[in-house]
Amino acid sequence: MSGLAIDGKTDILGLIDVQPTFMPGGELPVAGGASVVEPINRLLAGPFATAFATQDWHPRGHISFASSHGLPAFAEIAAPYGPQTLWPDHAVQGSANAALHPSIVQDRIAVIVRKGMQAAVDSYSAFFENDRTTPTGLDGWLRNRGVRRLFLCGLATDFCVAWSAEDAATLGYAVFVVDDACRGIALPTADGSDSITRARERLAVRGVRFTTTAALTS
Repeated sequence: MSGLAIDGKTDILGLIDVQPTFMPGGELPVAGGASVVEPINRLLAGPFATAFATQDWHPRGHISFASSHGLPAFAEIAAPYGPQTLWPDHAVQGSANAALHPSIVQDRIAVIVRKGMQAAVDSYSAFFENDRTTPTGLDGWLRNRGVRRLFLCGLATDFCVAWSAEDAATLGYAVFVVDDACRGIALPTADGSDSITRARERLAVRGVRFTTTAALTS
């Protein structure tokens, strides 16, 4: 895809969980995670007048932490709201690694949505907690600003970026994932594939499109 002109009034950049906790040296590192910072800063300095960001922001003892259940990381439990992958303790509220990456230029970030704050429910999506009914409030904020198209970047492609993109599409937004400004975890799946491949297939069904930083112009 090439030559996507960005409208400063109706288009917005969404930074999903660009936090040191998800980068090499963090508690739940995504391979190559730190490499998203530079292309995101170029987008923030270029075609996008406004952005929003999300932060994973977990209390200690969160339901998604393997340590809370005495189980190994990446095991799965049946939570009241459905299957829950268990992760290493990460994005702990108030910790340095839970902050937005210090190199992100925040001048155009108008709002930060903190998710996963309730101890008993995880939250991958920027729009809903994992019970699929509790909203974060982001949808109302975007609609009040007249936003129609979302361009999502950050970590991780196959989890929080994908869930955010799916929900945004369901809510009626035109959604683009900026591929070179994302990185994924790529957990193996039962069919011998991986979670990035499965996420891309789900997003395609929802009409979510993939683009690149080079294709976005003001």
